[in-house]
Amino acid sequence: MAAGPWSHVARPGLSDDIDFEIKGQELQFVEIELDPGESAVAEAGAFVWKDASIDMTTVFGDGSGGADGGFMGKLLGAGKRLVTGESLFTTVFTHRGSGKARVAFASPTPGSILPIRLADVGGTLICQKDSFLAAAKGVSIGVAFQRRMMTGLFGGEGFIMQKLEGDGWVFVQMGGTLVERELRPGEQLHVDTGCLAAFTPSIDFDLEMVRGVKSMFFGGEGVFFARLTGPGKVWIQSLPFARLAGRMMAAASGGGGNRGEGSVLGGLGDLIGGND
Repeated sequence: MAAGPWSHVARPGLSDDIDFEIKGQELQFVEIELDPGESAVAEAGAFVWKDASIDMTTVFGDGSGGADGGFMGKLLGAGKRLVTGESLFTTVFTHRGSGKARVAFASPTPGSILPIRLADVGGTLICQKDSFLAAAKGVSIGVAFQRRMMTGLFGGEGFIMQKLEGDGWVFVQMGGTLVERELRPGEQLHVDTGCLAAFTPSIDFDLEMVRGVKSMFFGGEGVFFARLTGPGKVWIQSLPFARLAGRMMAAASGGGGNRGEGSVLGGLGDLIGGND
């Protein structure tokens, strides 16, 4: 989905209706424009700059401000974020002045920022556990566990994923180049578990074992890959951060000659996950 200058579609809903522009190519950032009283929520550490009329407040949980508020509701929301590897806190940016004001957030790794209006994908998006960057206030950030036993045991990064719910704009960060695929009913796609960036809930996600002993142990990939069955949309990232970090660590330790992150030379964890 290409984001032109100040993308905006006015629709009624629960989330703040924000305008935005995504800038840059390989190292992108999103610039959000707020009307008076509107708010954006961002992951800790994503902030780049803001106009002075925008207040910055750290809150416990995801800042969605749902009806199940109160201490226990906030504690549950924060616990879900902790499970997905995120901070217990998020930062809320609210425009307290007049006219328009802007705030910007950047992805910490090279890649793409994907803007999605949740109302356009049925109100829910499942994505990698460290993908959330920012959103309009009112979007809920939860956790999605894979129910199948084999997927839970061997799914690697795909076992615990983030679940973004609401009707407003969300901005998720993807590594490398981003590809969007729309699967027809019954159509299947095989994806490396680390390269699976996001998908809609109508997609059936399961694992399939790599066939052939040689491919399994010496192919440089994992023992399992993700099997996705339509209908629904799938987003694929070409460079998951775990793969990039694994290459950097291998080079720093003098082990850069190992081409396959998931081969038997890389350890049992790499063998199963295929990403580290």
